[in-house]
Amino acid sequence: MGFLSDDERAQLLPAEDLPHRFPIPTQIVSSDEYFPERQTAKQKQVEDRLAEMGDHLAKRQGLSRRRFFQTASGMAAAFLAMNQVYGKLFAVTEAEAATPEMANERAVVLQGQDVFDAHTHFLRDDTRLTNFVAMRSAVGKFGWNKELGAKEQTIADLKFDNYFKEVFLDSDTKVALLTNSPSDVPEDWFLTNEMVFQTRDKVNKQAGARRLLAHYTIVPGQPGWLEGIDHAIATLQPDGWKGYTIGDNTHKDTSHYPWRLDDEKLMYPAYEKFQRAGIKNVCIHKGLFPPSTEKLVPNLRGYVDVSDVGKAAKDWPGLNFVVYHSGYRHVGGSPADAMAEWDQTGRSSWVSDLAEIPGKYGVTNVYGDLGQLFAYTSIAEPRLAAALMGTLVKGLGPDHVIWGTDAVWTGAPQWQIEGLRRLEIPEDMQKQYGFAPLGTADGPVKRGIFANNGFRLFGYDRHAELATPDRFAAIKQDYLRNGADPSNLRYGYVRRA
Repeated sequence: MGFLSDDERAQLLPAEDLPHRFPIPTQIVSSDEYFPERQTAKQKQVEDRLAEMGDHLAKRQGLSRRRFFQTASGMAAAFLAMNQVYGKLFAVTEAEAATPEMANERAVVLQGQDVFDAHTHFLRDDTRLTNFVAMRSAVGKFGWNKELGAKEQTIADLKFDNYFKEVFLDSDTKVALLTNSPSDVPEDWFLTNEMVFQTRDKVNKQAGARRLLAHYTIVPGQPGWLEGIDHAIATLQPDGWKGYTIGDNTHKDTSHYPWRLDDEKLMYPAYEKFQRAGIKNVCIHKGLFPPSTEKLVPNLRGYVDVSDVGKAAKDWPGLNFVVYHSGYRHVGGSPADAMAEWDQTGRSSWVSDLAEIPGKYGVTNVYGDLGQLFAYTSIAEPRLAAALMGTLVKGLGPDHVIWGTDAVWTGAPQWQIEGLRRLEIPEDMQKQYGFAPLGTADGPVKRGIFANNGFRLFGYDRHAELATPDRFAAIKQDYLRNGADPSNLRYGYVRRA
């Protein structure tokens, strides 16, 4: 999280400092992996409609505007505003936004839906990645938000306690996978590998059930990396493996160890270890590398697309290759450019390439994760979000798309869960590209994406693991009974108006 320059940071504000706490973001929020684009005209229209709708409906329901937007009706209002601006893409009615009983009934029914979030993060207590603190302090210092200037700033929002609240209390997520980001600088890992597994064990012990899975993060090329894998197999028992082919995603300009999945000399000895240990899921960060970033670090371009996935998957049919972000490239630039690429070509870099791998290589062990892809496109260009969902389901298969949110950078995952529950591919797009409909919130396609596909992939038997209510279920019920208090915050940077 140290990639943005001082000049770029001078153009940004903390997302937490935005004046509105709407259920969904109304502009792009970056976690410092890319430079966020300014709020678009359409996003401003959504924001204005939501503010107006909130004032009107909150008054009718006897609530403050902030409290209204913490309710199920407030969430419905957010997607109603999206439909009004972008066209009918989300299944929602005016009655749901205006009638609390109707919205609550739907929310209660869907609370029981299994949701397995295979892409979550938080930061270690001794993190050096303090750009968020510096940004918040500057906001207070220069008077943009006097409340921030009156107290010492921290990044507690990005640490475990808030992670637990946002993921397990303020969303319908039942099981999460804790993942990580490495660095060539040991102090700049999000978490050490040991911290990841200590957290997994602590959470599951407290829950009385297996609610948290964990990756071991590999660092191909770094000294001792294969010995680290041996240690993990012998003592940590990871649920899967995670790697960044870009090498050091935090310090891209000095990344010393980029690598490719199809490097036989470097990677195949590791795959042999994975397969022999029976830990078969290899999750790989791909994409989030727009042309603007390529200009700054052109030497990394050959490591960030999905051109290395097909051969590795074909050579190792006993492993599963899960591509994080599904290789989506277009963050940090104008959302209109990404939409234009689709409209002109019917393709999206590098998601379309990923979706074509099973057909080109004759493999069935390639999966697409939705982290950041869905969060970004559903807010920036929801029609593109529908196109990407259609592309992945058609190319990889509905049983090879995995739910992930990249929380907590994106805030509580609930807005993304609601977004996919409500999203449908427009009929004209279905006809033109041969896409099947996504179906209802509790239909087979969405049930598979939300949980069944990930459960199957990670060998999680929900009937055995979640058969009876555990301590987390009791904590959540108590939280809901006593008045849930979702923050409706996102954590990162936004562009100044």
